[in-house]
Amino acid sequence: MDVGVALPTMAPGYGPGTTVDWSRGIDTGPFSSVSAGERITFDNPEIATTLAAAAAVTERVEVIANIWILPMHPPTLVAKQVATLDHLADGRFTLGVGVGGRGHDYRAAEASDERRHARLDECVASVRALLAGEPPFPGADPVGPPPVRPGGVPILGSPMGPRSMARAAAWADGVTGFSVAGRGDEMRRTNELADRVFAEAGRPPPRKLSGCFYVVGVEEPLATLRAFAARYLAIFGADFADAMAAECWVATPDDLGRVLDDAEAAGVDELVLVPGTVDRRCLDATAEVVAAR
Repeated sequence: MDVGVALPTMAPGYGPGTTVDWSRGIDTGPFSSVSAGERITFDNPEIATTLAAAAAVTERVEVIANIWILPMHPPTLVAKQVATLDHLADGRFTLGVGVGGRGHDYRAAEASDERRHARLDECVASVRALLAGEPPFPGADPVGPPPVRPGGVPILGSPMGPRSMARAAAWADGVTGFSVAGRGDEMRRTNELADRVFAEAGRPPPRKLSGCFYVVGVEEPLATLRAFAARYLAIFGADFADAMAAECWVATPDDLGRVLDDAEAAGVDELVLVPGTVDRRCLDATAEVVAAR
């Protein structure tokens, strides 16, 4: 199983040097990818700009948008950004897409969240066509630059249940899930659903990513982890956020080894670790655990 590390873009204290520092550390470590997710009404940096910086200062790891809330944006603009990211990463870019769950982000982006699942399907088709060289309208020049990788930029879906999994099976190259607390049973259920639904659609088994929140290598790691999770999830209400934060447990090197074992046993192809701190000691401690596997 591969192990990727997300940039700690949602953690307090993310500063001007964090993107470059962590990206270089991930690239030189025993990791498979660097990634970032999207939120608008939060204090994280913007996804495309952040991933562009990560792509520019790395040479080896895959650069993943995990995930881009595609229905919030014009598909042609996203295609242009994706094409640029693919070139900056020299063909190492992968696009993870989803519908999101935060109405505030849609409202702030001046976008409607109506029909967002159907619009995701439509947007993916548009982005694929644009990346393949089709012009955005008759008589227009194509949107470039063309993808570096033969076959284009891989696209991952982020379905949350059977209906959205069936939609993703029509167009996704893989799926990217998430278990806030790093529960192996949750990952297994998602992976089994993905394999079954893709098979029913006549598709080969998809690449399966998952992820979880964690903190290791710093003072009071469990308290730091749970404070991070509660802060990030606060948009859904304090009671829900606190309850979910209390479920988080990956806060020691032994815990990290266990969640990696659980994810691998659950059929995860790549586990993306999402740190709840910007402290580089967390990344260094993570590298030690992963390198020892």
